[in-house]
Amino acid sequence: MKKKPQFLGLITQGSLSAGLEMRLDRKSSVEDLRVGRFVVVEGKNTRFFSMLTDVSLATNSPQILSFPLDNDRFMLDVLSGVSMYGAVKIQPMLMLERQGEAQELRPVKTIPAHFSSVFEASEADFALVFGKENKADKSCPFFNIGTPINMEMPICLDLSRFIERSNGIFGKSGTGKSFLTRIFLCGTIKKDLASLLVFDMHNEYGWQAMSENKSQPRVKGLKQLFAKDVVVYSLDSESSKARGITDARELYIGLDQIEIEDLELLKAELALSEATLENAYIVKERLGSNWIQLLFEMSSAEIEEFTENYKGHPTAIKTLQRRLNTVIQKTSYLKTKIQQNYIDEILQQIQAGKHIVLEFGRQNNLLSYMLATNIITRRLHAQYVRLSEKHLANPEKTQAPRKLMIVIEEAHKFLSPQLAKQTIFGIIAREMRKYFVTLLIVDQRPSGIDPEILSQLGTRVTALLNDDKDIDAVFTGVSGSQTLRTVLSQMDPKQQALVLGYAVPMPVLIKTRSFDQSFYQELLDREEPESPESKQKRARQAKMEIFGSCQ
Repeated sequence: MKKKPQFLGLITQGSLSAGLEMRLDRKSSVEDLRVGRFVVVEGKNTRFFSMLTDVSLATNSPQILSFPLDNDRFMLDVLSGVSMYGAVKIQPMLMLERQGEAQELRPVKTIPAHFSSVFEASEADFALVFGKENKADKSCPFFNIGTPINMEMPICLDLSRFIERSNGIFGKSGTGKSFLTRIFLCGTIKKDLASLLVFDMHNEYGWQAMSENKSQPRVKGLKQLFAKDVVVYSLDSESSKARGITDARELYIGLDQIEIEDLELLKAELALSEATLENAYIVKERLGSNWIQLLFEMSSAEIEEFTENYKGHPTAIKTLQRRLNTVIQKTSYLKTKIQQNYIDEILQQIQAGKHIVLEFGRQNNLLSYMLATNIITRRLHAQYVRLSEKHLANPEKTQAPRKLMIVIEEAHKFLSPQLAKQTIFGIIAREMRKYFVTLLIVDQRPSGIDPEILSQLGTRVTALLNDDKDIDAVFTGVSGSQTLRTVLSQMDPKQQALVLGYAVPMPVLIKTRSFDQSFYQELLDREEPESPESKQKRARQAKMEIFGSCQ
């Protein structure tokens, strides 16, 4: 027998712009309510799916507050719910009209009447609004990402809509952004909706990662979970093999693959002035594609001679030479010349339906990360533009390129207001999947990202943020964000996230799924092999039971 939804109270006042106010039923405790809770308002002809955004204490008579009742339980019980009650703010997000054949969820255009009943949302309500995962049907795009606050029923995300646009996962350090990201990546691989290219700066997504859970100090990476479907490339293969990835493929970048656009991205890290970059264009124009290597070989006198014969400033070019030498010293994956075309190889893997994790190993300083990520993405994007245009010119005879989602961390370094219009990542974010490529940006400082880029993000998944600038940035371009700010500020620091945007019909606060053995089993549709530690523990328990039965 299905549990009847709990009655919470009655609507007493409100407006379309400011939201509704509910008077809490005397049988319900104000302490049991949590900001972000999903509730349903039953109007005369319409159901309103809503979010609880604030809780306060109210009274009919201010005089009561002048004479505190202290521990007089009898008087407290008499007055509770009558003269003293809980006032709850509710923000309607979607409405469903009961009349008519086609019952469709729509944006809220009106409000319910006075004294409309408010109920706790049921599992059927969640399934109606957020969809329901069908594990037997691989084509079903809905994927369970967690549960509502204080409730045990799944909240699903429409992954087919998630991959259509660029998205963001935000949260301050220590809130579990990487665990959140793994859940979304696992869902994408499981549903086979797109290929992934993960730039793994901290080596967390490939084989395994550390966890704060003492009972499970390590969690599995994508390679352990999906084996042959995931290909790991490494800029430090020695480090990758030491961490357990025996089949990690080496990847190198040639000096001739570095463009001046890549140096512009590193302008702050290398302290490059505009004059130095202008001289870089002059050097490249004269020396050709191998300009960096030739510049390294030039002596101070040869640089002076170069500037006498051509345009340019000797001091700026010498500065450029020193700064490029810094790049070489910090990035061991750079080679003078490479024979293998790694970009084409990665592209072939992606078109074959594989997922790529690029590990940086010990090359995880910010300069190395930004340089490699920009070079590889720029070249891959150029290939995707070529393939896409070829397909659009003749869609009957040419196949569309496989959808690709690129995952980058420290996104504010690539998408700052100063760089967003120049970097390849800014271009991809603004293209809205025009060339079958989107971004998943993971960052703890969304305020550092260009507001225009933030407004283009389809879905935002936000863990706890404390800085007001970061909170403002997350809600860039979101209507009714003031009520959601309250929800975000009241979240727990661990395993909670506010999900809003294109892939969910309405904003929802969730307790995210645990990335553990039960998740692995459900993800892979099979029982996980028992660990040696678990076997030993089970054996000890069995011995104790036998010993106890003999007493």
